[in-house]
Amino acid sequence: MFKIVATLFFLVLLQTTFAQIPGGLGRGVFGGGMGGGNNSSNRNGSNTNTSRAGASDTSSKISALGFEHRDDAKDSISIGFKYLDSIRNNKLDTSINDFYNYFIVPAAQQYLGNNGAAGYSLIFAPFLKPGWDAGFHAFDAYRLSLENTRFFKTTKPFTQMGYQLASGKEQMIKILHTQNPRPNLNFGFEYRLISAPGFFVTQNTNLNNYRLFSNYQGKRKRYAAFFTLLANTFKVSENGGMKNDSLLDDKDFSKRFTIPVNLGGDASLQPNPFKSSVTTGNIYKESTFFVRQTYDIGKKDSVEVNDSTTEYIFYPKLRFQHSFTYNSYGYQFKDIVADSSIYQKWYDTTLKKQKDTLMVMDQWKVVTNDFSLIQFPDTKNAAQFLLAGARLENLKGIFASGSKNFYNIVLHGEYRNKTRNRLWDILGKGEFYLNGINSGDYSAFATLSRTLNKKLGSVRLLFNNVNRSPSFIYTGYSSFNFGNRGDYKKENITVLRASAENPFFNISFTNYLLTNYLYFTDYYHTAQYDRLINLVQATVSKKIALNRRWNWYTEITLQQTDGAAPIKVPFVFTRNRLAYEGVFFKNLNLSAGVDFRYYTSYNPYNYSPVMGQFVRQDSMVTKNRPDISGFLHFRIKSFTAYLRLENLNAIDFSNGFGFTKNNFAAPHYVYQGLIFRFGILWNFVN
Repeated sequence: MFKIVATLFFLVLLQTTFAQIPGGLGRGVFGGGMGGGNNSSNRNGSNTNTSRAGASDTSSKISALGFEHRDDAKDSISIGFKYLDSIRNNKLDTSINDFYNYFIVPAAQQYLGNNGAAGYSLIFAPFLKPGWDAGFHAFDAYRLSLENTRFFKTTKPFTQMGYQLASGKEQMIKILHTQNPRPNLNFGFEYRLISAPGFFVTQNTNLNNYRLFSNYQGKRKRYAAFFTLLANTFKVSENGGMKNDSLLDDKDFSKRFTIPVNLGGDASLQPNPFKSSVTTGNIYKESTFFVRQTYDIGKKDSVEVNDSTTEYIFYPKLRFQHSFTYNSYGYQFKDIVADSSIYQKWYDTTLKKQKDTLMVMDQWKVVTNDFSLIQFPDTKNAAQFLLAGARLENLKGIFASGSKNFYNIVLHGEYRNKTRNRLWDILGKGEFYLNGINSGDYSAFATLSRTLNKKLGSVRLLFNNVNRSPSFIYTGYSSFNFGNRGDYKKENITVLRASAENPFFNISFTNYLLTNYLYFTDYYHTAQYDRLINLVQATVSKKIALNRRWNWYTEITLQQTDGAAPIKVPFVFTRNRLAYEGVFFKNLNLSAGVDFRYYTSYNPYNYSPVMGQFVRQDSMVTKNRPDISGFLHFRIKSFTAYLRLENLNAIDFSNGFGFTKNNFAAPHYVYQGLIFRFGILWNFVN
């Protein structure tokens, strides 16, 4: 894969090089980048590099071949996208000031030290989906889903290619392509690969994600269809953390790969970026096939563009909508060299031999059919509608004890009104599980926003209440339930939020109220908190212009909850960037500076490798230094590159100069030392 991508980049570079020659290659295999060059050509494509006195025969021969100057107009593009069930038009983010536009792991993520490893957000956000849920969320940050699928519309074929290389032979590849072969038909695909061997034994990760997508609208605007096929494969080795944390300060273990670990450890092994097999760890596989079809009844109209072209217009009054979804899930933990003493101690599981094989697996097949009716009260405002629908879910689970079939019947409705003057935006929706395995689950969501003016921006109020069944990992059927009770009560979660966005700052206040909260007390035991949990959260972010070139980006979140509650969060989380920015030499867009994040001491969650869950612990409190990184990002037209030095905070002089003062992510898990990242992102208009 690396050789293929390297070859593609070489061809693009070669084409770009020729494009700089007067009369050089115009639009090659990949086409020009967004923004194009500064040369021009006439409309009929003939050579515009007319002969001059003393022009060489070579130039004449090049002209005779039909080579032409590059045309900025040919390289321009109009591209936008929408998410499913959203009325908002979005544009691609081309800003370069934030590294996390390119990196998969979110800025607030606390993960186990290696790209692709399990993690959770330091800024608390509960799982707010009623109904069936398998219960495995440690890799949500890397997951492609139906909810984050983008449906594009573009005037020209567009391709985006990204490659990132980091210390420890870590690699990341991202590819996006979309095009409209016809004005009413779009299709495309996305692919992403993360390969990270890690700096500790049995820490390698290999994540593959792909997504095919398409949307179509009939010529007369009455019929529309959406299609998505996506899959996620997570192969993540688990080492159970270090056996002895004190070895971090031993100069004989400055090479972290020599530190003994709890699971799958073998100091004779060496990191291999091309190793995707897992001998000890988790293998999660998920796939989704989705098709939605709609047909509208309403008022039709048309506009004659010219004598031969008519543009059809349709104002819907009633829409029939059917959605079909097929999901497949597989969650497996295996250890082919399982140490019986560890599993006896952590999971109270007895193996037949001192070194044995342990395998735990749940599999699911879920088929969903949803039929909805949508009514539009205002003929000229498609952003105002009333939806009523019903959904049938058929589920089949395969466990160690055998297979089991379930079903759900769900009623749902929605009201949306974004006024034609764009000042008010009202959304109310809900769903109720009428019958089935999750009978009685429900969700009620309402939001009201008001745009004030350009100076004061907008304000928003939000309410969400969810009553949900315990995730399936907490039930007695799951293979991952090691002797726990399976009759827990439903969780109830209420979210109250007020926010404001304007040119000066963004601010929000959130109050979470949780009852019957479910959690893991250790590596496999589960429990339900029988008291109300009240968590208050406030977030503010602002860009501060220090002078013409220097900008300070600051984000800060304050969180507070009852100390006895099983939810553990830092009181303060903040991320700050001090950046030197500007446009130089007309085309060089530059952002360089220092990026750091800091959070106050708290009890970080421990990690249970078999369960794939972060679990409560009270024995360790973090005493980390701020995470500090230096960065240099730049863009030249459609080409973006970024350099980054991470974990500068790990510098240590106690055993000679080095970057060995690692920050802890969880008990017995630490972040890496100094990491150098280099990446490129290139956009092409074909």
